[in-house]
Amino acid sequence: MTLPKVIFSMSLLGSITGCATTGHQADPLEPLNRGVYAFNGDMDQMILKPLAESYKAVLPSPARTGISNFFSNLDDVVVIANDLFQLKFSQVISDTGRFLVNTTAGLLGVLDLSTPLGMPKHHEDFGQTLGYWGVPQGPYVVLPFFGPSNFRDIAGRVGDYFTDPRIYYTDNADVRRFYWSTNTLKVIDMRAQLLDVQKVVDAAAIDEYSFVRGAYLQSREYLVHDGTPPQVKSEEADLFDDLKGKAGQTPQASPQP
Repeated sequence: MTLPKVIFSMSLLGSITGCATTGHQADPLEPLNRGVYAFNGDMDQMILKPLAESYKAVLPSPARTGISNFFSNLDDVVVIANDLFQLKFSQVISDTGRFLVNTTAGLLGVLDLSTPLGMPKHHEDFGQTLGYWGVPQGPYVVLPFFGPSNFRDIAGRVGDYFTDPRIYYTDNADVRRFYWSTNTLKVIDMRAQLLDVQKVVDAAAIDEYSFVRGAYLQSREYLVHDGTPPQVKSEEADLFDDLKGKAGQTPQASPQP
């Protein structure tokens, strides 16, 4: 289970402008999480980032786009399953059509022919499905190697695994080799896409850990609520309400730092 690049980028920019409303309440495991985050950062700098930079340098842009499209097309099987779980039948029709067109005319998804035909990419996973049906997200947690998550999304990973078409491709021994080899390529491809986003983090974040935590939690709320997450009333808003009651007017609020 992954963070879509555009949503994640929007969330990062939202964090820069002070839009994050999540705080320590969502992260009771912060001391442990910070240690795991530092470990993941070391692994990224030593292994994953150099691989992603080499991948981007060696493969031309059309080839990288084809690989990204191929994995996006495989992911549409997971999306369709979760469309059904969430009773989003119009999306089921659109995403099924998208998968069929891209798998056949699009050469197993290497070409994205569906988006220009009015069948846009959707992002659904089992963690979102659990959220859709009211399961709380639980504490924020940073997983070794996998990165930001929460208790609900950890359970969601199990559901996503069993709807991944790759595990049904061959027998058990070959499944493991095929699944993990393609996953390695998928992770490198995704990391290459996030190289530019990392520059934003490095340039803007005073506390990178808090920055990424806010971005992740915002992006998950955005996806669970289909782009319209509920408004969270801040402490500053409560203060302004108190002032309104005392002075009979509402002061202009400065942007949240």
